[in-house]
Amino acid sequence: MPAFIDIYLKEKTAAASLAVLRILVGVMLFASIVRFWSKGWIDELYIKPRYFFPFYGFEWVKPLGGYTYLLFAVCAVSAVFVALGLFYRSSVTTLFLSFTYIELIDKSTYLNHYYFVSLICLLLVFLPAYVCFSVDAYRNPEIQAGLVPKWCVDVVKLLVFILYFYAGLAKLNSDWLLQALPLKIWLPARNDMPVIGFLFNYDLTAYLFSWFGCIYDLTIVFLLLNRRTRLFAYLTVVVFHAITAILFPIGMFPYVMIVTALIFFSPEFHQRVIAKVSALFKLPQNFLASKKSYTFSANANKWLFIGFSVFFVFQLTFPFRCLLYPGELFWTEQGYRFSWRVMLMEKAGNAQFLVKDDRGKQVTVDNTEFLTTLQEKMMATQPDMILQYAHILKDFYSKKGYESPQVFVDSYVALNGRLGKPMINPETDLAKETESFRAKPWILPLNDEIKGF
Repeated sequence: MPAFIDIYLKEKTAAASLAVLRILVGVMLFASIVRFWSKGWIDELYIKPRYFFPFYGFEWVKPLGGYTYLLFAVCAVSAVFVALGLFYRSSVTTLFLSFTYIELIDKSTYLNHYYFVSLICLLLVFLPAYVCFSVDAYRNPEIQAGLVPKWCVDVVKLLVFILYFYAGLAKLNSDWLLQALPLKIWLPARNDMPVIGFLFNYDLTAYLFSWFGCIYDLTIVFLLLNRRTRLFAYLTVVVFHAITAILFPIGMFPYVMIVTALIFFSPEFHQRVIAKVSALFKLPQNFLASKKSYTFSANANKWLFIGFSVFFVFQLTFPFRCLLYPGELFWTEQGYRFSWRVMLMEKAGNAQFLVKDDRGKQVTVDNTEFLTTLQEKMMATQPDMILQYAHILKDFYSKKGYESPQVFVDSYVALNGRLGKPMINPETDLAKETESFRAKPWILPLNDEIKGF
C-alpha cells in the first residue's frame, strides 16, 4: 500500500460524527416507516397489486403478501436499535437488508433517495458508529472510543458528494437550462400557494429555479467542506430542501439530505451535540469521556480499503453506463436509474396492448385488470417495464388457452411537454424479447436531441 495512503488511513477524528449520523439515520428511517404504515401505503403498494415489477437481476426478490407488515416491522425495530446503538452490527445489517428488500420488490416505487438510504446503511455496516454514545458502548466499556479513523467519516462525505455533484452534472442539459423543463410544467400547478403562488405562472421563475438547482448541486458540497462557508451552506441546504418538500411530493428525500449534510460539520460540533443530548437525558458523563482510539486490525484495514475502493469506483462509473446506449436517455431510460438523476423529466404516456395467437384469438388488454394506477402510469413510459408487463400478459393468456401468444403494444409518450409520439415499435412481438443489459432496438427514436449529460 502506498505510504501516503497508509498515513491517511491512520489519521483520526471524533467518533461523535458517526454517532450523530447513526442516531439521525435510525430516527429518520423509523419515522419514515411509521409514516408509510400510517398512510396505508404498505397495503396499497405491496399487498394489493396482483403483479410486481422486479429489477433486472433481482427477480428472486418476491412480494411477501401479508408478511410485508412483518418486514416493515423488522425494518422499524432495526432502525430504533441502530439509533440506540443496541446490538449494532446485527441491527444495522438487518436494517440494510430489510430496507433494500422493500425497495427491490417493485420498481414502480423507485426513488433516488431509497437508493441513497440503502447505500448509507451499507456503509454503516462496516463503520464503527457504535463505539460512541451507544447502548453497546455503555454495556461494554471495552468498546468505547472517542476517536475513529478519519476515513470512516470521509466515505460518507464522498457518497453525499457523488449524489449532489452527479445530480448537478445531470442538470447540464438543454431541456433543464435552456427550456427550464420540466419545472416550467410543474411550477404553474402550484400557483394556488398563498402569497407566492402567482410567481409560479412566470417562465422566469422556472428558469431561476432551474439554474439555481444546477449551481446548488454542483457547488454545495464544496461550500460545506469549507469552514468559512459551512454555516451559510447548511442554511442553504435546509431552505432548498424545505422548498422542495413544499412544492413537490418526493417523500423523505429533503429530510434525508438535511440530516446527512450534518456530517460536514466539525468534530467539535458533533461532540457538542452528543454532550447536550447526554445532559438532556442526564446520562453519566464518564460515558462521553473516553479518549481511546478505535483501530482496525492491519488485515481489516487492507480489506476495507479494497472493499470501499471497489464500492466507490462502481458509484463513480455506474451512472455513466448510459453512454453505452444509443438514443436519447430521457426517452429510452437505458441507464437512467441509479445515476442520481433527480426530477429531470416529465413523461406522460398511454400503452395499449394487443394479445393474439396464430389460431385467430386476440384481445385488447384492459390494463386496470392487471395493474394498479401507479403501476400503469409508470409502466406506460418506461420501456423495460413495458417489456416486463408484456411477459406478464404472455404468461396469463397462455393459461387462458392462447397458443404461444404474441404481445404487441401501441404506446404514445410525451416527454417534457413535447407532442406525444410512439415509443415502442408496434410490430415487435414483445413476448419474444428478453430483458438484458443490451440496447433495446424496438424502442423507436425520439428524433429530438436533448443536449448535455
